[in-house]
Amino acid sequence: MLGVFAEPAAWAALATLIVMEVVLGIDNLIFVSILSNKLPEQNRARVRRIGIGLALVMRLLLLSAIAWLVGLTRPVFDLGFAGAPNAHGVPGFETAFSWRDLILIAGGLFLVWKATKEIHHNVDPGGEDGVLDVGKAAMSVGSAIAQIVMLDLVFSIDSILTAVGMTDELAIMVVAVIVAVAVMLFAADPVANFIARNPTVEMLALGFLLMIGALLIADGFGVHVPKGYIYAAMAFSALVEGLNMLARRRRGH
Repeated sequence: MLGVFAEPAAWAALATLIVMEVVLGIDNLIFVSILSNKLPEQNRARVRRIGIGLALVMRLLLLSAIAWLVGLTRPVFDLGFAGAPNAHGVPGFETAFSWRDLILIAGGLFLVWKATKEIHHNVDPGGEDGVLDVGKAAMSVGSAIAQIVMLDLVFSIDSILTAVGMTDELAIMVVAVIVAVAVMLFAADPVANFIARNPTVEMLALGFLLMIGALLIADGFGVHVPKGYIYAAMAFSALVEGLNMLARRRRGH
């Protein structure tokens, strides 16, 4: 396997795949950060490490079962009708669903529900009676890990299928996944602490998760939105928020 890296093309493929895997891991990292911040402070770092460690385990297990994973893209049933066609006569969404599609739709629905719930809590933390109930915002370590594992599975399948589409070399995929997860692990605490210190950034991150959830649902229905557009929009929004934070800080001084 190490002989693969004797070729310059392999290093180029590895660098490209590492960048892609790191970018795809941003969604996972944001979710883990927001969810862990709901826990007591002494448990947050441990849950982040467990969540990201499980993400690595899932990705390596999926890499070891690539043939099975690729099989998840085969249709398992067909609804028998198509969405409204576009100007070129192409149906608006696919009618044949694979296990991958169903997993993406379920994960997207969960992400939309979770992000919406957290946005509602941030906007109206006291509920209808206006009294803040701290107990409602808290969650157990087990519940947090269970939710992280659920989304880890969705993001891992998407990540590995992307890797399979970019290279045929298992060694390159394994190294890229390990490096990308190591970057996530290194960035987890700083990102989570930054989100916790800046409520507006947390709201922006929840908006990102809401958008990613909608993207997963659309992907499951066969509406493939180029991820570059999504990440470009996220980067632009983050840049604007950074400028807002800088302006607020200077006005405060």
